[in-house]
Amino acid sequence: TPLGWKVWNWVLRERCNVYKTQAFVDYDPNLLDDPQWPCGKHKRVLVFQSYMTTVIEYVKPSDLKRDMNETFGEKFPHVRLTLSKIRSLKREIRKLAQEDCGYEEPTVAMAFVYFEKLALLSKINKQNRRLCAGACILLAAKIGSDLKRPEVKNLIDRLEEKLRLNRKELLAIEFPVFVALEFELHLPHHVIQPHYRLETTQY
Repeated sequence: TPLGWKVWNWVLRERCNVYKTQAFVDYDPNLLDDPQWPCGKHKRVLVFQSYMTTVIEYVKPSDLKRDMNETFGEKFPHVRLTLSKIRSLKREIRKLAQEDCGYEEPTVAMAFVYFEKLALLSKINKQNRRLCAGACILLAAKIGSDLKRPEVKNLIDRLEEKLRLNRKELLAIEFPVFVALEFELHLPHHVIQPHYRLETTQY
């Protein structure tokens, strides 16, 4: 309803104003998806007197993926998705937000942060992963792109189509995701920058 829409927008603005100066003190943008992960146990670091070098042995992609996911699971037992699945979903987020919808890189990076935060909080699983990804894009677009109501509707249409989501379920999960993120949608530059930098190389 129009009233419900106005109330939600007011809550979103007010909560973000309250929390926008509070940094993600418990979030490290380089922790969950470290670029070193693909090497896994197949990386050897050789330290010499005046320099250090890294040697990566050849390994079949399927074995590398399995070993990488096993190592990731040992380090993050509370995360309910594999690293390869997280990266796959982040590629989908980037493609949908940037290529299909035309949002700029900072908005995509914000969605990445939201998604990783939820994963670290054990909020994402195999069943709800696409809904959570869609909610992260929706929240990032609202904060980063100052969308008008028709633009929000168009974005929801795209999310429904591209991620194969149920519209009612997507709208129902948006506020719980907002709450799980502790209303911290405005992000400091040092949190966004690592994701922004990796977008063009990894995803």
